[in-house]
Amino acid sequence: MPYVQVKDLDMYYEKMGRGAPVIFLHSSYSRGILAFASQLLDFQKNYACYYPDFRGHGRTRCESLSWSTPQLAEDIVAFMEQLGISSAHLIGYSLGANVGLYAAVRHPDRIASLTTIGTSGICDPAGADEYEPEWLIEHGKQDTIEQMIERHEEAHRGNWQEYMRQSARDWRLYPQLTSDELGCISCPTLFITGERDPFAGEAKVKELASLVPGSSYLVVEGGNHGPHMVREYPIAVNDAILLFLESVQARQRAANAIRG
Repeated sequence: MPYVQVKDLDMYYEKMGRGAPVIFLHSSYSRGILAFASQLLDFQKNYACYYPDFRGHGRTRCESLSWSTPQLAEDIVAFMEQLGISSAHLIGYSLGANVGLYAAVRHPDRIASLTTIGTSGICDPAGADEYEPEWLIEHGKQDTIEQMIERHEEAHRGNWQEYMRQSARDWRLYPQLTSDELGCISCPTLFITGERDPFAGEAKVKELASLVPGSSYLVVEGGNHGPHMVREYPIAVNDAILLFLESVQARQRAANAIRG
């Protein structure tokens, strides 16, 4: 499986398919390919799909165990630079959605389009306390602990407690983007939320879309925080994103034809 040197990281990623590059940005407590298992086959038919593991997650290795959402965005742009990707479509889920927002704000020339799933664009620390290692131990959440050890052992090198503390810390702090910063996002943008998502939902995503010029949003009826996942509504979500990407590609082809 491939690794690439990105700044101080040995960044692990997987790649499938050919075509315009799409980079999938995973959620907290997850890793690249795991968060998007229901997207693998549909997207690789027409796109070169990249599934990197973030700093501090999965199989990506680094001496430091610390990270933040803005830092992850910078890592993704550096990842693109190392692989010779001048511009890419970003699809981000939860933490990855916030990473995508930061990348679109800070590196508009590198982002062809942005699709987010499960973010309101506003920092909401509710629930973070229940992912602190002490809380998990006290409440007997051994299954969660074992998952975190298994999924991220190469990244945290056996220090799962620090991994959980870092994740909870980032949850409480980010995103910290202002309305003016969100208003500067210039790429085509699609915001997706499940109808029952406790962290996003229609009202919050509608407000987020109102701040980003030309953006649109989709509410997945009956969906929860991960409406793109198996046992949720992956077919509907995949079809919506693929239609959005095709429209972006068609506009780009038309613009190139006019220039050319």
